[in-house]
Amino acid sequence: MTAAHKTRTLWLIGVLHAFTHLYSVVLLPLYLPIQRDLRLTNLGQATFLVTAMMIACLGPSYFLGVLADRMNRKRLLEIGLAINGLGFVGLAFAPNYPLALACVVLSGFGGSFFHPAATSMVTHLFPENKGKALGLVAIGASVGFFVGSGYAGWRAEAAGWRAPVLELGLAGLVVAGLFAWLADDDPATARETWANGAKSERMFPTAMLGLLFIGACLALSLRDFAGACMGSLGSLFLQRAHGFDLKQTGVALSAIFLASAISNPLFGRWSDRGRHRWIVALLLAAALLVAVFPRMPRAGLIPTYLVYGFFFMASYPIVEAALMESVPASVRGRVFGLFITLGGLVGNMAHWFAGRWVQGLGDAANSPEGFYLIYAGLALLMVCSLAGLPCLRAIRKREHIAMAEPTDSTLRLPHSVIE
Repeated sequence: MTAAHKTRTLWLIGVLHAFTHLYSVVLLPLYLPIQRDLRLTNLGQATFLVTAMMIACLGPSYFLGVLADRMNRKRLLEIGLAINGLGFVGLAFAPNYPLALACVVLSGFGGSFFHPAATSMVTHLFPENKGKALGLVAIGASVGFFVGSGYAGWRAEAAGWRAPVLELGLAGLVVAGLFAWLADDDPATARETWANGAKSERMFPTAMLGLLFIGACLALSLRDFAGACMGSLGSLFLQRAHGFDLKQTGVALSAIFLASAISNPLFGRWSDRGRHRWIVALLLAAALLVAVFPRMPRAGLIPTYLVYGFFFMASYPIVEAALMESVPASVRGRVFGLFITLGGLVGNMAHWFAGRWVQGLGDAANSPEGFYLIYAGLALLMVCSLAGLPCLRAIRKREHIAMAEPTDSTLRLPHSVIE
């Protein structure tokens, strides 16, 4: 593949990244109208739609990672976005909660195709500049997050919550077709080994490396939990404690992702000369902003979201680059798939918890003071997530030693975990 074709494919993957993350935030400003329209008894049911979608997205990620190591990654990306969009088209016509839940689960399953295939594909195409390449692809996520919540709030205010859901679902189907037409195939990597009938390489050659990896996943899931709460909890906080309407809420939530279109490639490129110190700096800055967010005056909420997103969102491509360079190319799809399965399932329970927490606050949810303790807890979780970095460093340091030395098979994790 020529350099020009690699660049074109990189940007097309970025477009798919935009839609994958767009769908994850479309419903955030729409919880209250969804609750009214579907006659739900509590907010937890409305916010659970996003939790269910993200569980369906992240749960199969390991198995999609296996496919990404064996199959044509371009085809996986096409199919995934088509299913993702189709689920939202169905949601727009869902007459009741069970059907709405089924549609978001279908859409989430489509979303599970993207990250294992795209991350391993991008790191293979740009082996010398992983951080920069993943940072550029992450611009797509920034655009998707920004457009998803902003467009949903704006359209729903005028035409009801179903209109933006339908329109964005149809747009995803169109983009899936354009990607199939314009993107180039991923050059063969470890899939050649599979095609020749060779056995799969183990994800981790020792039990210790497998346990370190699981520790990294669980620790970094605390970052994901706090970040997801900044969306779902923030939506309810803005509407209940500050009286934002749907349009204002969508604009506010989109501010989280606006500046990350700059910070993702910027910090991603800088991180190629020192990943871990940049992750620490970004997450500490984000944690401080989470802690002060509910104490800000109404006029300062959107600017705080903007600065928070500048730092927080930039941590994602850098962590992904650190993970990808810690393991051999032949297992990256499976490693990343398992990473987002374990970490993402924990992290995205936040949407359901947010609804339950706000329901439990009662009248206290009508004032910012009622949210102080919750946001302080989220900031603490973000700081605690840094415990995952020593695990990633140890994996990278020991991987080449462990691969070279024989190990007692009784010390290995079960095949269902590390293969």
